[in-house]
Amino acid sequence: MNKNIRQLVENKRIHAAKKELEKMQAADIAEMIDGMNDKTALLVFRLLPKGVAAEVFSYMTREKQSELSVLVRESELEAIIGQLHFDDMIDCLEEMPANAVKRFLKNTSDVKRGLINEFLNYPDYSAGSIMTIEYVDLKAEMTIGAALEHVRQTAPDKETVYTCYVVDGSRVLKGIISLKDLVLANPVSSVEDVMKTNFISVNTGSDREEVAGIFKKYDLLAVPVTDRENRLVGIITIDDIVDVIDDENTEDFHRMAAIQPSDERYLAASVFDLARRRILWLLVLMVSATISGSIIRRYEDMLHTMVILASFIPMLMDTGGNAGSQSSTLIIRSIALGEIRLKDTPKVLWKEIRVSIIVGLVLGTVNFLRILYIERADMVVSVTVSVTLVITIVSAKLVGGFLPLIAKKLRIDPAIMASPVITTTVDAVSLITYFSVAAVIIGL
Repeated sequence: MNKNIRQLVENKRIHAAKKELEKMQAADIAEMIDGMNDKTALLVFRLLPKGVAAEVFSYMTREKQSELSVLVRESELEAIIGQLHFDDMIDCLEEMPANAVKRFLKNTSDVKRGLINEFLNYPDYSAGSIMTIEYVDLKAEMTIGAALEHVRQTAPDKETVYTCYVVDGSRVLKGIISLKDLVLANPVSSVEDVMKTNFISVNTGSDREEVAGIFKKYDLLAVPVTDRENRLVGIITIDDIVDVIDDENTEDFHRMAAIQPSDERYLAASVFDLARRRILWLLVLMVSATISGSIIRRYEDMLHTMVILASFIPMLMDTGGNAGSQSSTLIIRSIALGEIRLKDTPKVLWKEIRVSIIVGLVLGTVNFLRILYIERADMVVSVTVSVTLVITIVSAKLVGGFLPLIAKKLRIDPAIMASPVITTTVDAVSLITYFSVAAVIIGL
C-alpha cells in the first residue's frame, strides 16, 4: 500500500492517491509518512482532508511533526494544530522548533495562548504535563435531563464524555458521574443525587509514573487533576497513560543497559548522540573493573602455584553476574509495578536466600561433576571451584535483590542498579570468595 501511494504521487496520479488514502486508517497513514522524505511526505499530507490531516498529524513521530511544521504554510499549521486535542497540541508544541511555535501562537487568542504557556511550564514528569482541559463539567443542581442536554451540546469539542465532573462555582471538584449513570437515571433527579463523591483524583504536581500506577490499580479510563485548592484543572485519559507507561519502560530498559535515557528514536538519533549516551557509564564501569584486576594481582602467587585456578575465573564471574542480573531484573520490575515496597525488604532478602541456595546447590553439583570428570581436575580443585560457585550465587542474588531496594530508599531510579552495576559488584565478591576458599581448602 505504501509503495503504491508513493508511486501514484510520483506519477502525479493525485486522484488515485486520494482514493487509496481514503481506505487507510490515520495511524497507518502517519506511519507511512514517517518513512518518506520531506518532499513526498508534504505532498501526501496535503492530499488529506483537514480533519483527517489533523488526526494523522497527531499520530506522527515528533521528528516528522517538527519537519512538516516548518514546511507547511502558516495557515495550514494553524488549521492542523488547532484541530488537535489540547493535550496532543501541547505535546506537538513542546517538540516543534521555536520559530514554528511562535508562528502558531501569534494567531491564537490571549486566553488560549495563556493556557498553552501554562501547560508548557508544567514539569515533564508531572501529571499537569499530560492532562487535557477537554472534559465535560456539570453543576450539582442540574437535573439529569439538563445534564444530558449539556453533554450533547459540548461533547463534539471534548476528548472523552464517558465520565463527567461535577464542580461548584469556584470550580472545586465535588463529584463525578459516568455517562451510563446519567443515561439510566431519572431525568427529573438532580446530578447531586446520582454523582459519586468517593472518587480518585491526582494533583498537577503528582509524578506521572505514580498516576500510571493509579490507573492500573483502579482500572480507570480517566482521572481528574486538581490544583492545591482542589479545583479541577484537567483530566488524564488512558491513551496518555499508555504513552507514559511506554516511555517509562523504555527509560528503565535504557538505564538497565547502562545507557543515558532519551526520548529520541534510535534511527532518528545521530551516531554521536548514541555514543555520548553510552560512553559515560561504560567509562565508569571500565574504571570500576580495575577492582577485579587489583584483586587478581593480590593473589598472583596463589595463581602461579596452581595455574588451573585461573581457568575457572571467567566462569565464576559470568555465572555470578548472570545470577545477580536475574534477581535485580525481577526486583526492579516488581518495584515498578508496585508489587514490592521498601517495607518488604526482609521478605525479599529471605526469599532470595532460599532461591539462591537451591540454584547454587544445583549448579554447584553439576559444576563439580563437570570439573572432576570432564576437565579431569583433582578433587580439591573441583571442591574449591564448586563451593565458591555456591557462595557466589548466594551473594550475587542477595546483592541483586538488595541494591534496587537501596536505590529506591535513596530516591534513585532502581533501574540504575541493574546488570552492569550488579555485574561489577559481583565480580569483586566472587574473586575475593574464590581466593579465600582456595586458601582455606587447598592451603595455598
